[in-house]
Amino acid sequence: MASRELTTILDGLAFGEGPRWHDGRLWFSDFYRHEVVAVTPDGDREHQVEVANQPSGLGWTADGDLLVVSMLDRRLLRWDGETLTEHADLSSLVSAPCNDMVVDGDGRAYVGNFGFEYEKGETFVETMLVIVEPDGTVAPGPDELAFPNGTVITPDGATLIVGESWGRRLTAFERDPATGALGERRVWADLAPGVPDGICLDTDGGIWVGDPRNGEVFRVLEGGEVTDRISCGDGRHAFACMLGGDDGTTLFVVTNVGSGSARADDRDGRIEKVEVDVPGAGWP
Repeated sequence: MASRELTTILDGLAFGEGPRWHDGRLWFSDFYRHEVVAVTPDGDREHQVEVANQPSGLGWTADGDLLVVSMLDRRLLRWDGETLTEHADLSSLVSAPCNDMVVDGDGRAYVGNFGFEYEKGETFVETMLVIVEPDGTVAPGPDELAFPNGTVITPDGATLIVGESWGRRLTAFERDPATGALGERRVWADLAPGVPDGICLDTDGGIWVGDPRNGEVFRVLEGGEVTDRISCGDGRHAFACMLGGDDGTTLFVVTNVGSGSARADDRDGRIEKVEVDVPGAGWP
């Protein structure tokens, strides 16, 4: 495996999450500063929108509006560049904070959640993905998931892959490209002792995984072969990653020295980057 090192393009974040490459910039959420931000590969930062109940996963509708997961009130919000409105209320299906999601080319969202109030010391329970149709209709997706977190959809639309953080695995679902319906599941890769958080897909079918528990990002193929590992170094942890840049081969990594609301006033978060060999593909 080639040795690569991360370089910082932006620091001073409270806690970054949900990085997405869009229109020449990396967009991401900063939980405890309650904002969505866009940054250029050179580090030019621009505030986009404030989300009072903590923004997380991001994606775009077919007509270009931004969808944002509002974590604590379990809603999916829609921002048209000027006005922030409710797109869908997920609270009837999940009772714990929502988190990451993937949005397909039609604007259909698949939203993950913790399943239980982790920071309040509740006992672990499995949970479901929530599917939000382009018109805002909400439906339960597959269940018995151990904290569905980062999620990708293959370029042909035929497979959705979700990282189960507490399950330490990537799980794939057959997907109908026309309707977005999810079918049979399989274990795509057992990652133990790795812990998947945010993930992204490349054109060769590899998945980059942010692994906060082990302080690295790594690239894995279906079946579990790891082809690349990049350490965060200095006691840092990787919470999410995204391929982007002009050629799609810049891996952006969201890092921090810890997590949790007790760190809300800290500013140890960073956006870091490194060049890799294979460009990004699919959604996000």
